[in-house]
Order: sequence, then structure tokens, then C-alpha cells
Amino acid sequence: MALHNDLGKQGEKTAEDFLLSKGYEIRHTNWKSGKYELDIVAEKDNMLAVVEVKARSSNFFGNPEEFVGKGKVKRTIDATHHYIEMYDSKLETRFDIISILKTSDGKFDVEHIEDAFAAWQI
Repeated sequence: MALHNDLGKQGEKTAEDFLLSKGYEIRHTNWKSGKYELDIVAEKDNMLAVVEVKARSSNFFGNPEEFVGKGKVKRTIDATHHYIEMYDSKLETRFDIISILKTSDGKFDVEHIEDAFAAWQI
């Protein structure tokens, strides 16, 4: 497996552990349905948090969250609409990004950006 794939999997596990430590219930990780996919779907305080995870080994080209472009935002919103319909969710929904930067000592710096984007932004 390519090194960037390993980092992506480590990043998603780190994000999941982070959310659990903050009291979130993880509903799904790597959720897929047809052309739709979401990294993490979690719940806390009657709020559905759809979380895009971005992990990088360096911020030389920018911080991880800066790599969530308009196309990814649109695909995430479309997938979330499908998810909500599929599971008949009545919860208020927000879109978060968890930005993960691998440090020189092999640990991870984690930043949780709540309400990172909204459906009206596309």
C-alpha cells in the first residue's frame, strides 16, 4: 500500500479516536453508498456531524484543511443528503473537518473545525 494511503488510514483512525474522546458516538466510518462516500458520520448532543478528514505529513504546501476544495464540499453535501434520506435522520446536521498533521516525532496534531462549511456555500 502506498505511504499516503497508510497516512490516510492513520489519520481517519486518529480522527475517530479524537471524536470518541470528545463524547461523540460514531455512526459510520468510510460510509459508502453507490457513488457517495463520507469519512465519518458522528452524533453528539442531537447533532449529526459529517466529518471530512484530511491528513498530511507536512504543511509545506498548506494546512490539511486547505485541501478540501469546492468539488469535495459539493460531493460531501450530496452524499449527506443521500445519507439523511437513507437513514431518515431528523437531526440537525453540520459539516466539520478534522485536520491532521503528522509531526516530526511521528505523532499527530489534530484540529477539529466545526461548521467548516455549509450547504449554501456551493
